[in-house]
Amino acid sequence: MAANQSLPVLVLKEGTSRSTGRDAQRANIMAAVTLAETIRSSLGPKGMDKMLVSSFGDVTITNDGATIVKEMDVQHPAAKMLVEVAKTQDQEVGDGTTTAVILAGALLKKADELLEQDVHPTVIIEGYKNAMEKALETIDKMARSVNPMDKKMLTDAAITSLSGKSVVSGHYERLAQLVVDAVVQVAEKDGDKYKVDVENVKLEKKKGESLDQTELVKGVVLDKEVVHPGMPKVVEDAKIAILDCALEIEKTEITAKINITNPEQMKSFLDEETTMLKEMVDKIASSGATVVVVQKGIDDIAQHYLAKKGIMAVRRAKRSDVENLARACGARIVTTVDDLTKADLGYAKNVEERRVGKDKMIFVEGCKNPKAVTILVRGGTDRMVDEAERSLYDAKCVVRNIVQDPWLVPGGGCPEEEVATKLREYGRTFSGREQLAVLKFAEAMEEVPVTLAENSGLDPVDMLVEIRSAHAKGQQNVGINVNAGKTGDMAKANVFEPASVKKQAIKSATEAAITILKIDDVIAASAPKGGQQAPPEGMGGMGGMGGMPGMM
Repeated sequence: MAANQSLPVLVLKEGTSRSTGRDAQRANIMAAVTLAETIRSSLGPKGMDKMLVSSFGDVTITNDGATIVKEMDVQHPAAKMLVEVAKTQDQEVGDGTTTAVILAGALLKKADELLEQDVHPTVIIEGYKNAMEKALETIDKMARSVNPMDKKMLTDAAITSLSGKSVVSGHYERLAQLVVDAVVQVAEKDGDKYKVDVENVKLEKKKGESLDQTELVKGVVLDKEVVHPGMPKVVEDAKIAILDCALEIEKTEITAKINITNPEQMKSFLDEETTMLKEMVDKIASSGATVVVVQKGIDDIAQHYLAKKGIMAVRRAKRSDVENLARACGARIVTTVDDLTKADLGYAKNVEERRVGKDKMIFVEGCKNPKAVTILVRGGTDRMVDEAERSLYDAKCVVRNIVQDPWLVPGGGCPEEEVATKLREYGRTFSGREQLAVLKFAEAMEEVPVTLAENSGLDPVDMLVEIRSAHAKGQQNVGINVNAGKTGDMAKANVFEPASVKKQAIKSATEAAITILKIDDVIAASAPKGGQQAPPEGMGGMGGMGGMPGMM
């Protein structure tokens, strides 16, 4: 709003809140830093878990960064930027989400210190961009190339990922082995490299037993049961037909009226329907199929005829399950029964309905060279199974990353400290204020080892001094070994992480920090009547979930 000779000129609607300049920057940085501080304590093998309670009362217990920020009801627009960072990290590399958010928060905190010293945001942004390039170059230099099919190295990396998840403690090695076997099984050679689609490693969860009963099925597990009690429950040397159509009589598109004047007409009308369904079943049987998986429904009469022929049938299978099954057993998905031939059938040594917990599931096992496999996740409670599934998802993404891009860096805060060391040297090559931004970037990188030490109950100052000193002497593999409670050579401790995860965390964190620093004006429209109020001027509006009200 502006005044000119006492005549008000209304530019913004009444009720619109606006903050500009330093106030806007301070509020945005505060919101983002607070979100980063919230998930900070969940980093590393000794990190704590968060209990998130939704407005419906659903409880999620996790220490997975991506899940925490997704489940939190974040309203402040700047804090939402950090939520996007976690989502991007999760989609791109599947792990390192907590690290990415912590780095973004640390970069903004350090930028705020420079803003207090009247360093212009553009100078900070330029310094951060240069520092990011140098950081990525440093990671590339310290990364070591590995054989993408070296199961020992892949298992070490999977254990490093799983060790950050408290729910799977005590089962790291076994679960890491399952994940590595699964990913190596579905990897496909593409020229000199390998390609892995993580969707081909399906995670099927079922409450019951304990986590150490989690198993790898070299085939597919369908959360379905055989449709008719008269059908066989076990089929050896199965020939599998997969149909993307219904074994039912389709209703016509047009509305028609049929006048039936005597019972014979009624009987012939019903008999015709039965005949059509019987022909469908005969067609399936003539192809040699002994197991039929249908994506849509199966009519009761068709079920009866299938049972008489001794064919096992499953209906309403999920699209993703059907595609995985086709990959696993080598079948072709057929859209009409008339097109089904012997060449379209897949093979599995054993198809069996088994009781898992209270439910029945169908196991398709013994495929010749399955390009889709299933890890059946078990656990004592629903929440434990859910968290185990999230942990295994991160681990399979880590193994996938290494198979596709076989470069590893030691863990335990090594890469971050090495980047900080190199950036301090690099900062001296700048003569202007950009040097300050590069040095602050180096300090922000050290937030990761400091947080690891804090979460492990170690003295962060002592640990930081020790690894800083080691890296200054050129010992680039020294990091914080949280299990031993001291610093040490992380390569010798077999703690490795994919270089691609670290690089993506640095990229997404820097870009988010730069975006927030560029904002110098926040104009929040007034909420419609009866709707939610716009976040007040400043930093309000990041409501926590359940047990975390008014975090801001």
